[in-house]
Amino acid sequence: MDFPVSPRRVATRRGFFSQYTHHHLVVFLLTFFSYALLHASRKAFSNVKVSISNQWTPSDLNTSVFNVDPNGIWNGNSLFPNHESATIFLGLLDTIFLFSYAVGLFVSGIIGDRLNMRYVLTFGMCLSAVTMFVFGTVTEWLHFYNKIFYCLMWVINGLLQSTGWPCVVAVMGNWFGKAGRGVVFGLWSACASVGNILGAFLASSVLQYGYEYAFLVTASVQFAGGLVIFFGLVTTPKELGEEESENVEQEEEANRPLISGDNEGDSESSYSIQAPETASQPKAIGFVQACCLPGVLLYSLAYACLKLVNYSFFFWLPFYLSINFHWKEAEADQLSIWYDIGGIVGGTIQGFISDLMEKRSPVLAISLLFAVGSLFGYSRSPNSKPINAVLMAITGFFIGGPSNMISSAISADLGRQEMVRGSSEALATVTGIVDGTGSVGAALGQVLVSVIQGSLGWMWVFYFFILMTFLTIVFIIPLIVREMRPAVRNRRTSRLAG
Repeated sequence: MDFPVSPRRVATRRGFFSQYTHHHLVVFLLTFFSYALLHASRKAFSNVKVSISNQWTPSDLNTSVFNVDPNGIWNGNSLFPNHESATIFLGLLDTIFLFSYAVGLFVSGIIGDRLNMRYVLTFGMCLSAVTMFVFGTVTEWLHFYNKIFYCLMWVINGLLQSTGWPCVVAVMGNWFGKAGRGVVFGLWSACASVGNILGAFLASSVLQYGYEYAFLVTASVQFAGGLVIFFGLVTTPKELGEEESENVEQEEEANRPLISGDNEGDSESSYSIQAPETASQPKAIGFVQACCLPGVLLYSLAYACLKLVNYSFFFWLPFYLSINFHWKEAEADQLSIWYDIGGIVGGTIQGFISDLMEKRSPVLAISLLFAVGSLFGYSRSPNSKPINAVLMAITGFFIGGPSNMISSAISADLGRQEMVRGSSEALATVTGIVDGTGSVGAALGQVLVSVIQGSLGWMWVFYFFILMTFLTIVFIIPLIVREMRPAVRNRRTSRLAG
């Protein structure tokens, strides 16, 4: 049976590649690698936890230090009596970072919609690099070990790093329209996974010289990236005198199935917060208005559960491999890359499928159902690196893929709904709300992971991940129902017309 195809949809698909210029490629690459560098610096901390734990424990538990200086400086500077206490503090640092990161996201999204995002992004990248350098390198060089100082540095680092994601998503939303956004953002959202891979590579390559050099290298690269952003990034086509990629016809056609309310026909007249068309400069919407946009709260709650699982793998996977299988720390760092590879492939393929279906939430739900099985299978991985890598990649495909979609393509969809078409400065605010709520869930998760692991073991941690994945699906179900209503209504209309 032949299905009728909208002429506008045909025109949109034919012009998919022709609408892009070299400016789009430059923006894609600059935003991609800027956030990749931010994630690389976070991954450096995750990958050197075992070395930090060894350095923070007394010399009688740390044979390498004992052999060098059994009665020297170190014994007067030990932070913790044993590795268990050091591990709990490392988990606390993860929680502190994520809570400050979450608070920063809510604020950074609002700031990004009101200031030049190039300045905001450069400020966050460069000062975050300085903070990382002080936290991991300067303190070790000076043999300065202080819990309060570490916590303060990590609060500052979380606030500074929060400037990244809302800005890069908003810049991408300014340049890339709805046509093919799923696959474009699916591929682009691999920046976090690429950053994890880059961070693992940088950390493992210099770890033999001391964990402080992992911080030194990643901070230096990130600072240089911030300077490139300052001199090279163009945040919107308007800065070049061009129109934004998203024209009205593409927005109307693509918005209808992806982010649609129950009253399609009168959505603008009954519920609209767009700025007047006569306004020369659209104003950014408020925080409460952004929260009231259809789908924002449900996707935010779903992302809180999903990011908890995704970031637990991010923060604890190398540590889990080292402790549970007794593999060398550098080998565990390199093996953890396969989770990110799975996330890259998953985000791209699932974004492409959601473009073809013109629906996001059903693709997410199906992937998360498979994620439950993959989590159960990975929890029973044998002590075999090839098998573990395969199971890890599959888990990353079904967990990391949906996480990338919600934080990028879906956030851009939510921030560019029809009702805010006259106020494009909603994109960073909405992205900050979604990712900020997700980070709150991830922060709470790090506390629970450390408690569950210490009391019940790693197997119960995976059971906890499965429960959070089910909760994610529960929040997505109402979104599926809402997206399917226009299709059901159209079929009924076609039958009546026939």
